[in-house]
Amino acid sequence: MNNNFLVKSVIVMVAILIMVPWFMFRYNTSPTSKEDSLVVFEVPENSTYSTLGSKLEESDLIRSEFYYKVLVRLMNPTKLEVCKYNLDKSMGTVKIIEVLERGCQSSSESVMLRVPEGRNLNQIAEIAANVTTNSKEDVMKVWTSDEFVDEVIEKYEFINNDVKNQNIIYSLEGYLFPSTYELLNENVSPRNIAFRMLDQMNVIYNRYKEDIDASGLSFHEVLTLASIVEYEAILDEDRPIVSGVFHNRLNIGMKFQSCATLGYALGEWKSVYSTADTKVDHPYNTYQNDNLPPGPGGMPGEASIKAALNPSDTNYLYFFANVCDTSDNKTYFSENYNEHNRKLRQFNFSC
Repeated sequence: MNNNFLVKSVIVMVAILIMVPWFMFRYNTSPTSKEDSLVVFEVPENSTYSTLGSKLEESDLIRSEFYYKVLVRLMNPTKLEVCKYNLDKSMGTVKIIEVLERGCQSSSESVMLRVPEGRNLNQIAEIAANVTTNSKEDVMKVWTSDEFVDEVIEKYEFINNDVKNQNIIYSLEGYLFPSTYELLNENVSPRNIAFRMLDQMNVIYNRYKEDIDASGLSFHEVLTLASIVEYEAILDEDRPIVSGVFHNRLNIGMKFQSCATLGYALGEWKSVYSTADTKVDHPYNTYQNDNLPPGPGGMPGEASIKAALNPSDTNYLYFFANVCDTSDNKTYFSENYNEHNRKLRQFNFSC
């Protein structure tokens, strides 16, 4: 009896030793998503299959760089072309390696979606409609639906129920990362377009996660502030200083009084706003309301997100740009209201 028990125990242990690594291998080389999610993956010059591992994992195309490298050794692919590949999160590691080895098969049907920094959701929907078969209304219907927003919240760590604040105009405003994207063809769905842009925002989020955690702000608040910096700063070098002004105002309980938020509240962006404009009753009007508005007013780029997280250490509380002279990109900063007014009087805002 004891010998039989010992034999059975050994068999069970051997089975476990075999099965556990097998299941780990199967899981770590399986698709990262059950649903189709296209990623245009670029293989740069001097790349090898080994050096692509971290980039594939960062793009959420593979679960594990380690197991990817194990498969590369087992499959021993010999061909790798410098190219952009249409990969999908539903492929799995084996299929991805096979696609890379087949070489570049760039489709003449692909279209480019170019989204500049600072554009809002409506504007991006129009840009997407111009290069795809979707209408702007179709795109906005998907992007603003409760079902899609819930799906996005479930899928991504960086977005949560903060976007369901009843004062927010569009839940996904600020979260679709502005960049240039190669789409598979003009028939790509609004869901796919949004997921491409959200995937890139996920890359940015992970890049600055330590800074976000140390900032004392939620990522929603970071994007809200970054969207203001995106609008208010003309030059990249001014973004941390503009951010510093708003951090200083936030710290002392001073109203932001930002034209970026006022324009979003009015649905109209002007060179100069009237006193009547600044008195509009709207949650996004920071001339009337304290602190940050309910959410972003556009899609900030990486430079503005970085500036929101790393403001310059200054005593500035005021700034303005010479909006009537497009050749003057300088932003003028002041520590107090009297200094601010003196600088303003130097310019004739007659535009």
